[in-house]
Amino acid sequence: MDLTTHPYRSVLYIPGSKERALEKAMTLPTDAIIFDLEDAVAPDAKAEARETLATALKEKDYGKRAKIVRINALTTEWGNEDVRVLKDAGADVFLLPKVNTPTDVDALADMLAPDMPIWVMMETPVSVFNAREIAAHQRVTGLVTGTNDLTKDLGCRTRADRLPLMTALQMIVMAARAARGVVAIDGVYNRFRDGDGLKAECEQGRDLGFDGKTLIHPAQVEVTNTAFAPTQSEIDLAQRQIEAYEDSMKSGQGVAVVDGQIVENLHVVAAKRILAKMQAISEMAAE
Repeated sequence: MDLTTHPYRSVLYIPGSKERALEKAMTLPTDAIIFDLEDAVAPDAKAEARETLATALKEKDYGKRAKIVRINALTTEWGNEDVRVLKDAGADVFLLPKVNTPTDVDALADMLAPDMPIWVMMETPVSVFNAREIAAHQRVTGLVTGTNDLTKDLGCRTRADRLPLMTALQMIVMAARAARGVVAIDGVYNRFRDGDGLKAECEQGRDLGFDGKTLIHPAQVEVTNTAFAPTQSEIDLAQRQIEAYEDSMKSGQGVAVVDGQIVENLHVVAAKRILAKMQAISEMAAE
């Protein structure tokens, strides 16, 4: 699987301890699955959960969905054993929680194969302040926002507009973009039966520049996939911008005009990104 072009509109948390959920995940139209051994598994069930998950990853076919394993922090009694049992089980990515500095990633990197990508949870004020350096770590390819933990640590109120979290959200996106090629995933929406609220928060996350959103319930997948996919009007505009710019270059001009607006090379780069994302989404849907 080419994770560099893979879409990450919807990234669904699945408890690593629940066989029924692990089975159902094979049929869900989510772009990626986070198989969770941390928050979703009780302490007395963690040892059994890692074995259950290892078996599932080896025996079940999750198709084109990216398989991300969130282990317990390496500072806990479970983290190192999570890695030992699961490092060769078939995961595409390991997700490390409780990361505050780039050096927190080093211990996991040393335990995994050199080509295994690492994603990190951005869930503390310290991690946000260090976001640029964390994203620049040579093994880090994704940042996952932990909005619930950030809200707790900041002591801020939960608001529909997420104004108290806006600085953190923007810093995480900027760090990912500064590092180039690093995925930025928005935090969860807790009211999983509130489709309108989810849609609004997805659109806000997309506007901020996130690649997708973490989800806590399968019912959230469809709304999220739609929100983080290019619209038909965006696709049409991207195609027209590319064509107009190419025509202008052939005629010796440096810019083109589409719908009364100047189109320069930077607009073409963005347009090609939109078309590439749509192509990746189409390939996912063709499974």
